[in-house]
Amino acid sequence: MAITHRTVELSTGLRMHVAEAGPAGAPVVLLLHGFPQTWYTWRHQMPALAAAGYRAVAPDMRGYGDSDVPDGGPERYTTLHVVGDLVALLNSLGKKQVFVAAHDWGAFIAWCLCQFRPDKVRAFVALSVAYNLRSAARKPVDGVRALLGDEYYVCRFQELGAIEAEFARLGTEQVLRKFFSYRTPGPLFIPMCGWGSPKDEGPLPS
Repeated sequence: MAITHRTVELSTGLRMHVAEAGPAGAPVVLLLHGFPQTWYTWRHQMPALAAAGYRAVAPDMRGYGDSDVPDGGPERYTTLHVVGDLVALLNSLGKKQVFVAAHDWGAFIAWCLCQFRPDKVRAFVALSVAYNLRSAARKPVDGVRALLGDEYYVCRFQELGAIEAEFARLGTEQVLRKFFSYRTPGPLFIPMCGWGSPKDEGPLPS
C-alpha cells in the first residue's frame, strides 16, 4: 500500500509532516524515529503494517525533516514540548488509544508519552532504549555523562555553539556521513579534539 504525506497543523502551533499508510479507520500504530532520522526510518515497516490491517502513522518530530523547526533555543524542544506535539497529533487523528513503536531518541520520547499520558497508549514497543527511571535529584544527561563521559555525543550536544562550530567545520555531508556510516559497536563519541577531517571518506548506506 502506498505511503502518503501531509502536513498537520497541531494545537501546539507546530506544523508537523506526517507519513501514513493503511485504512483511515484502522487501529493506529504511531512510529517514532530516532536521531538523526525522520519518518523514512519506517518506510519498510509501514506497508507491512498497512497490509496487516493497521494504519501506520510516522511523523517527523519537532525540529526534524519537513516539520517545523521552532526558533527560541533548547527551551522550545523540551520533553514536554515534544510529547505535547504527539498528544496533539493523536487528538487530530480522533483515536482514543494507539499502538506505539519507537527507536532511539524516539523511544525515550515514547517512554515519556507512556508516563505522562498512559491513557493514549494501548501498547508500546521500544527499540534500543530501555526504560530508565527518572530521578528528581539528577538530570538524565548528568547520569549519561557520569556513565559515558564528556565526549559521548549526547553530552557534546549540550555545548551550545561548540558542537555547531564543529559540524560547520566538517560540513553537512561529512556530518551525515559520520552518523549514518558509524559501525563501531560501542557508544558514539565526538572527540573534543575534533571529529576527523572534512575530507574523510566512508560508505553511506543505501
